[in-house]
Amino acid sequence: MSALLEMNDLWVEGRPPGGYYAPIVKGISLEVQRGEVLAIIGESGSGKTTTALAALGYARPGCRIGSGEVVLDGTDVTKLSSAERRDLRGRKVAYVAQSAAAAFNPALRIGDQVIEASQIHNMMPPGEASKMAVDLYRRLDLPDAEAIGQRYPHQVSGGQLQRLMAAMALSCGPELVVLDEPTTALDVTTQIEVLTAFKDIIRNQHMAAMYVTHDLAVVAQIADRIVVMYDGEIVEQGTTEDILHNPQHDYTRTLMAAVRPPPHLVTSEDEAAEGKADTPVMEVKGLTAGYGRLVKTVVLRDVDIAIERGKVVGIIGESGCGKSTLARVMAGLLPQMSGDILHNGDVLPPAARHRDKRDLQRIQIVFQMPDVAINPAHRVRDVLGRPLQHFLGLDAEARKARVAELLEMVELPPEFESRFPGELSGGQKQRVNLARALAAEPDVILCDEVTSALDTVVGAAIIDLLKDLESRLGIANVFISHDLSTVASFADRIVVLYAGRVVEQGPTGEVLAAPHHPYTKLLLSSVPELKTGWLEEVMQTREAATGIAGAVELTAVGCPFANRCPLVIEGLCDKQHAPLRKPTPGLEIHCHREIGDL
Repeated sequence: MSALLEMNDLWVEGRPPGGYYAPIVKGISLEVQRGEVLAIIGESGSGKTTTALAALGYARPGCRIGSGEVVLDGTDVTKLSSAERRDLRGRKVAYVAQSAAAAFNPALRIGDQVIEASQIHNMMPPGEASKMAVDLYRRLDLPDAEAIGQRYPHQVSGGQLQRLMAAMALSCGPELVVLDEPTTALDVTTQIEVLTAFKDIIRNQHMAAMYVTHDLAVVAQIADRIVVMYDGEIVEQGTTEDILHNPQHDYTRTLMAAVRPPPHLVTSEDEAAEGKADTPVMEVKGLTAGYGRLVKTVVLRDVDIAIERGKVVGIIGESGCGKSTLARVMAGLLPQMSGDILHNGDVLPPAARHRDKRDLQRIQIVFQMPDVAINPAHRVRDVLGRPLQHFLGLDAEARKARVAELLEMVELPPEFESRFPGELSGGQKQRVNLARALAAEPDVILCDEVTSALDTVVGAAIIDLLKDLESRLGIANVFISHDLSTVASFADRIVVLYAGRVVEQGPTGEVLAAPHHPYTKLLLSSVPELKTGWLEEVMQTREAATGIAGAVELTAVGCPFANRCPLVIEGLCDKQHAPLRKPTPGLEIHCHREIGDL
C-alpha cells in the first residue's frame, strides 16, 4: 500500500531581508503511512516545523519550497496552484498550531471559528456544521459541549483552547493532521487529557498525523515512528522503541541525555539554613486578587510566599490555578484586592503605574507566550534596546554592544538583532523574551513558563543560564512552570498552587518526598515518563481516575480540591478550610487528613 504522504528530496529555502535564499530544509525524504503517527523531533531551528508545513504545500513568509516532491494521497502539492492548495487545506490536510491563543480571533465566538473551514469549503450547512462541532467537543472531552462554542477564546482555559483548535482542524475530516507542539504549553494533567483525546480521535477517524515536538516523553506516548532532525537534515529515523532505547546518532543521544528524570527521582541539593535569614528580596503576604470591576472573580486567596535573594522559588499547578495571575500581581500589572507585595522589606504600590522607575527595573517579568508579548513590528535590536535606553540610559553605540551580549547570553547569533519576530521560531522568540528581561539588570525575574516553548537542549541551556545568573549576580527567580521535572532540578523551594490557594510549600527535597498533599501527588504522578505505554498505565490509577476527570473550581469555603480528591472526607473537606500541617521543618501542607493518612 502506498504511503498517504511522501516527501522526496525536499528542499526549503529562506531569505533574510536584503539577502539571498539559503537552504533551511536540505533534501529530506520521509513517509507517513495511513493510520500512523510520525513524530518529528529536534532542537528549535532544526527545520521540523518547516518540514511539517510543507505537507500543506506551505512555506513561511520569506521562505519557499525550492525543489523536491510533497506527494499527498497521490498528488504533488508543490505543483498545485494557490487556489488548488487552499482547496486541499482543511479537507485533506489540517494544521494544529503551537499557540492556541495566537490561532483564535479574540473578537469572534469559538463555535464560529471552529466551523469556518467547513463553510469555506461548502461542505455542509451552518446548522449541520455546528452539530458536528458539538460532537467533536464531546469526543475531545471538552466540558459543557453544547455551550462552549458560544464562549470567546479568553473564557476557556489553555488546555480547552488547545483541544478546540484541534476541533477546528478536524472539522472537515482531514486524512492527515499536522500537530505542531500541541501540548507544549499545557500543564501535566491537562497534557494527559489532550494526549488521550488526540490518540482516541486519530485512531477512531483512521487518520494519519505528523507530530512536531521536542518533548520526548510525549513522543513515547503517541508516536509509531520518529524522525530526528538537525540543521535541516534527517540524522536518524526509526520506530519509537528503537529511537528511544537504542539511538544510533550522536545528536539523538544528546537529545536523550537532555531529558530530565521524573521529579521524584531528582536528587535534592537543599542547604540547611544557618543563622538568621536576610530580609527576602520579595514577599507576598495575605494576597487576595481577582478580575472584574463590579463583580469580582477571586482567583488568589490568602497567598503567602517569601523569595530570598539569589534563590529560585518554583510555582507549580494546573492551568487556571492562578500561577500567571500571581506573577502579574507581583509585577503590578494586576492590583491585588488585599494583602501586600514587598520588595526588600518595603511595601510596593499595587499598580505598576504607581511604582517608581527603580522598582519597575528591579522586578521584571518574562511572559509565557512570546507571540503576543513581543511587538511584531519591531526588530530584535529595538525590542532589547528599549529597556537599555529607558532604565540604563545607554546611548546608541552602547546599546548595540549590549544587545550583542544579551543575544550571546541566550544563545542567539548576533545577526538576529536585525530580524523581526515573525522570522524567528517559537523557541528563538522565547529567548528574545528572556533577553529583554535581563536587559534591565533586575534582582527579581518572574518567569512565567519561560521554557515551555523550548526544546530540551535549549531549555536546559536556559536553565543553566538562570542558575548562573542566580549564583553570579544574585538574581532571585520566581519560576512558574508546568514542567515539574525542570522545577525539581532548578528550584530551591516549591509552592504548589491550586484554585488560587497554596496547598503545599517547602524546600524542594521535602515537597518531592512523601507525604504529599493529594493534589501534589496527582501532579507528580502525571509527569510523562520516557517509556511507551505509560499513558495507558497512568490513566488506570486512582489519582488519574478521580483527579484528571474533575474541573478546577474557585471556591470560597472548604478545600478547593475536594471535588477531585481520592481521599476526600465528605461533609468536612467541602465545608471547612483545611488546617495547616507541618510534617517536617519548612514543609507546610494544608489538608484535613492527618499526615499518616496521606
